[in-house]
Amino acid sequence: MTKLKRPKIGLALGSGGPRGLAHIGVIKVLEENNIPIDFIAGSSIGAMVGGFYAATKDIGQVENIALGTNWKMILALIDPSFRQGLLGGKKVNNFIEDHIDKMDFKDLKVPLSVVATNLKNGDAVVINKGDVASAIRASISLPLVFKPVECDGKLLADGGLSLPVPVEVVRKMGADLVIAVNLDADYFGNGNNENDKFGFYKMAENSINLLRHHLAHRNVENADIVINPRVGNAHWGKFLDGKDIILAGEKATKIKLSQLKDLIHEEDEDVLSKFLNFLKL
Repeated sequence: MTKLKRPKIGLALGSGGPRGLAHIGVIKVLEENNIPIDFIAGSSIGAMVGGFYAATKDIGQVENIALGTNWKMILALIDPSFRQGLLGGKKVNNFIEDHIDKMDFKDLKVPLSVVATNLKNGDAVVINKGDVASAIRASISLPLVFKPVECDGKLLADGGLSLPVPVEVVRKMGADLVIAVNLDADYFGNGNNENDKFGFYKMAENSINLLRHHLAHRNVENADIVINPRVGNAHWGKFLDGKDIILAGEKATKIKLSQLKDLIHEEDEDVLSKFLNFLKL
């Protein structure tokens, strides 16, 4: 008898700096509930967490790397640049290689697409071939902080500038069911701005995050499941103490588990129905 195929599940991991540690919590809960991940697409921090997981398929190892970060490690990644960004990014690239080796996309344990942005024309650039570490390095290159990556006539920077939650990318990879993780949904929804004084810096920060908020919302419209971790406006120091951010990812995923399992079951029934109809022909 022909073996029926289960629906292929894709994970779209959004951008968001230290808030991206929530992606670890999301994957932990999916693994604990035996929900397979067949494809991953990531922007910025989503590309880094997704890339580390795709290389190892060991979320415990990824979590240990995240929670083992300290000031000494952070300072060791600083390589001052005098052109196009404060940091050159070579040491960050080496850090990624130290954990996933000089791995090629074709050798990953889970198919991965990394999203960067071409600063020359604003296009989202999907990278799924070649060296994984350099692709992640491009995707996390926050303008003015990191020097952008020059590649094939493009000037590549943070994927969150163009496609903060790459739902359509993972759909095109072959996913029947897409789980999107939106790290920007909670920024304006938890009241964390209500008591702040809107000085020059706060006005600029909120303006940028307002654009991200709406762009991410548009990105996830066609996802089957949208996970919105309660991460607020997590500051950069959370890279040094991110347990609560990881936990937020776990909690948000558990809320969606019943809906996700129902969708997987519906997909299975749909495949079975199509197969039985085929037999009747």
